[in-house]
Amino acid sequence: MSVAAEHVTPTTVPSTATAGMLARMLGVELADELRGILREPTAWFFSILMPVGFFALFGSLFGGADPRAGTMMLATYGTFGVLSVCLMNPGIGVAADRERGWLKAKLVSAVPVTITLAAKMLAALPYALGVLAAMTLTAWAVGFLQATPLELLKLGGAVLLGALPFSLLGLAVGFQAKGSATAAILNAILLPSAIAAGLWFPLDIMPRFVQTLAPFLPTYHLGRLALSQVTGDPAGVHALALVAMTLVMAAVAAVSYRFARS
Repeated sequence: MSVAAEHVTPTTVPSTATAGMLARMLGVELADELRGILREPTAWFFSILMPVGFFALFGSLFGGADPRAGTMMLATYGTFGVLSVCLMNPGIGVAADRERGWLKAKLVSAVPVTITLAAKMLAALPYALGVLAAMTLTAWAVGFLQATPLELLKLGGAVLLGALPFSLLGLAVGFQAKGSATAAILNAILLPSAIAAGLWFPLDIMPRFVQTLAPFLPTYHLGRLALSQVTGDPAGVHALALVAMTLVMAAVAAVSYRFARS
């Protein structure tokens, strides 16, 4: 039986609720989610320390000869780091809540489920920003950072906003799979799509079939959107592709929630 089937209108906001009430609910839920992430050291390792470690290794090997190339690596590896947080944390969190029965309890609580789910996605953003900041400091310390503060701010904003559809994808998987399986499934999605999109290695050194496949991957468009913030290249097509993916993933997450496994 689906979780959502036990409540006719689980996402309906009471008519008497004010914007202030909803904001306070969101604040409480967000604080709880942030504390929950802090209590999971394995999540810190796989979603934060591992991407930063990869960047430090490959950046030191390939980014030192040309500072601008190192900055471009910051954009692509930063994209991967943000995705590893925004894709994994909401999905694993909602899967764990579902298995504990907490998500079912939320259906009869005063807090709309939409607020709880929004808090799960928002809670990933400070940690995603922390990943990007750690990579930026690493690039500066090693000596291959060549970007203005404005470019870095634009890079952070573009990647964090562009990660929204991936957070929705994480929720969609979390509604259906167990907690341990959710982590495995999302990793199986993230790692191949990151490599094939050129987030780890330049596409021009990849096999021809990978270069052909890359433009069809959302990870490719987010990586190109990030790169455009430090190169000045046009990014309209990539932004539109991510908007389209957001709409698709919102629909997928809604259907997945409607038929969520109890």
